[in-house]
Amino acid sequence: MNLQSARAGASMAVVSMLCVQLGLAASVGLIDDLGSTGAAWLRLSFAGILMLLIVRPRRAMFTPESLRAGIALGVATAGVTVLFMAAIARLPLGTASSIEFLGPLGVAIARSRGVARAWALVASAGVLLLTQPWAGTADPVGVACALGAAVCWAAYILLTQRVGDSVSGIAGLAISMPVAAVVATVVAGPGVVANLTPQLLLIGLGLAILLPVIPFVLELLALRRLTTAAFGTLMALEPAFALLIGFLALAQVPNALAVVGIALVVAAGIGAERSGARTSVGGSLDDVAEHATLGVEAGEERVPDHRQLA
Repeated sequence: MNLQSARAGASMAVVSMLCVQLGLAASVGLIDDLGSTGAAWLRLSFAGILMLLIVRPRRAMFTPESLRAGIALGVATAGVTVLFMAAIARLPLGTASSIEFLGPLGVAIARSRGVARAWALVASAGVLLLTQPWAGTADPVGVACALGAAVCWAAYILLTQRVGDSVSGIAGLAISMPVAAVVATVVAGPGVVANLTPQLLLIGLGLAILLPVIPFVLELLALRRLTTAAFGTLMALEPAFALLIGFLALAQVPNALAVVGIALVVAAGIGAERSGARTSVGGSLDDVAEHATLGVEAGEERVPDHRQLA
């Protein structure tokens, strides 16, 4: 592939991130009507239905192991979605996204070796500046929810890699998304159904399309054009996008320390991803990238991104 293909992949990844953050910003209004868990339930329910209609899964598509992994992935998806919605109900979007990003950052650091793990200290400093515990302004429940979402996101990444290696295309989502919808229904559904209106149902359907359906399709196409290192580096920019969308759409104005904190988290994400790309059968993707244009794909390896489901 050529440089034009790599640029196309990068553009798809950027548009995906924008869709994610716009979808999250729009979900803030839904929280006012249904609560954080109710908003998460409505999005997951429609996303699960859409994936069943789009993929139309058949038993022959899955092995027993991939089915188990898909079910576990659905539980992790529900966890990251419900917890992150609870976080953005209590924290600015940029702060919540940066704390949640500790999940994939932790996975990237775990893949790294030696001094590359020092990026964890950079990320920790960034989170301290974002939450500013000495000022007592950050909601501790919101921080705890964002940290819980980070743990679920890390699990999501590892499980998606397992499902992606054993199930072709997007068939894995036809298992995980309905499972996530069922889990969210158990957690939030009974207390929300009575509050639903035709207008809220239409909004929920639109949000499910904006997040996660469109981002997943875009990222799937992008990952066919980008290396894991290039894709992971782009995804590390998400907290900065969250800060921008939070400022423009929600009038969430960060102070100077918070801006520095997000910059540190972004830098740590870029550094860790560049140091910890997943290794393919033929050698590391970073080795391949040395002989190709920036981000040009080598093989069919997938790197999952769950922010799209958050």
